[in-house]
Amino acid sequence: MALMLLEKGLEHCFPMTLSISLRGEPRRWFKTLAMVALPILLLVALISLQRQRLTALQNSSVANQDLAQQDESKAASLALAQKMPSFGFDNLLADWFFLQFLQYFGDDEARASTGYSLSPEFFRVIIPNDPYYRLFYVFLSGSTSNFAAQPHTAVEIVTQGLKALTPAFPADGFYIWRYRGVDELLYLGDGEAAQLSYQTSADWARQSSHPDAPYIVENSQRTAEFLANNPLSKQAQVNAWASVLANAFDDATRQKAIDRINALGGSVIISETGEMRLQFPPDD
Repeated sequence: MALMLLEKGLEHCFPMTLSISLRGEPRRWFKTLAMVALPILLLVALISLQRQRLTALQNSSVANQDLAQQDESKAASLALAQKMPSFGFDNLLADWFFLQFLQYFGDDEARASTGYSLSPEFFRVIIPNDPYYRLFYVFLSGSTSNFAAQPHTAVEIVTQGLKALTPAFPADGFYIWRYRGVDELLYLGDGEAAQLSYQTSADWARQSSHPDAPYIVENSQRTAEFLANNPLSKQAQVNAWASVLANAFDDATRQKAIDRINALGGSVIISETGEMRLQFPPDD
């Protein structure tokens, strides 16, 4: 009885459609309902997906803002560290900020967002407090000239450190002159300045007891002579890119050095044992 009353009420509201659907063709009724409900469900799903995407974009924007704020805070900290006294803990201070630099430089996700512009600021603290440790200069040149695209700043900081060195101390100080020459030649295009740096490297190596000194005397002197005859010497540039290749700490820089050597007419031959051999271009 209740079912009959329900059907009568529905027929009164929808005399044709529901009467047919309820009495004669229940499958068509479900099909009609599905056709009405499906677009609504799809719309709800689409709204949900768009909301999730908007939330992700908002989170990404917040994350980028956080990274920018972190860089601003770090920049302020580095600016303060450059001015504060070390109270005799020079080496400890240099090591502490070098560890912070490694954490900063190694954060690929953050650097993809905010870049490497703070790299030289770390070394404005590190080098004055410990100008004698050679590997600091490797990271200074690689991060500042190559990644931060600030070769002038890299050369400036290297030059500041060199003022504290002598041909005899540290024993491997001749390498640092080579690093400066690489930046001057490859990133600044200043062949004359590079020629002086390579010549000084050779002169310091002659006065050093370091086991690498004889090789550096020969290599740096040859490069200085290339540049003296031709400030744009391809052979000198190949030699400089070989230094970049030898000191690179990432695959992208290694590949860049190999590509530049090939473009200059040289080649890099790597043996099955991993030994690298450099072939210079046939002419200059």
